[in-house]
Amino acid sequence: MNHKHFFRLVHVVLFAVAMGYFEAVVVVYLRGMYYPDGFSFPLQNAPARMIGIEFFREAATVVMLMTVAALAGRKFWERFGYFLILFGIWDIFYYVFLRVTIDWPGSLVEWDVLFLIPLPWIGPVIAPSLVAALMTVIGISMTNLVHRGYDFRPARLTWVLTFAATTVILYSFMKDFDAMFCQMMPQPYLYSLLVLGLVLYCIAYVHTYREVIRRGIQRKE
Repeated sequence: MNHKHFFRLVHVVLFAVAMGYFEAVVVVYLRGMYYPDGFSFPLQNAPARMIGIEFFREAATVVMLMTVAALAGRKFWERFGYFLILFGIWDIFYYVFLRVTIDWPGSLVEWDVLFLIPLPWIGPVIAPSLVAALMTVIGISMTNLVHRGYDFRPARLTWVLTFAATTVILYSFMKDFDAMFCQMMPQPYLYSLLVLGLVLYCIAYVHTYREVIRRGIQRKE
């Protein structure tokens, strides 16, 4: 990792950590308003207007992360790598700061409303945290390859495996989306789908990583 990449990575991480704090603070205020007795399922319904506001706040957050990634990188896959880092660090530190400020979650298996776009994502805290950690690792590796001069292009198999991984993980999060609105407990989380998705992501990236290195070696020869 060269110095230029290192310092750019430091700035990206600092921004993501700060975003995680702001996100946590907003949620602290919301829970104080609507869940003063504690946040747990089954949830009491928040006003529909507030849910709409939260929907667009989350959309704005993603736009902010995409904008910083676009400024940090020069090529598409470098920018995408920075986006993965930003999203992953942001999500991890969101829970870190919730724990620090309001001592929540009490454990990594506590249920949470993870996201609202396009439908509510519901799952235990450990699930998005593991996905975020993998996103961060892959993002760092991807941007490092680009900075080392490699032509990063996903292999065909990577597209198939990534689509499959994304599908099963999103299904694991959104299959019980109505639990947010119906004052009911979600069904048991399907950890098997989470593990399958993470394994597929790893296989997909390792396959592309090897292909990128192989093409780079051939080009130098």
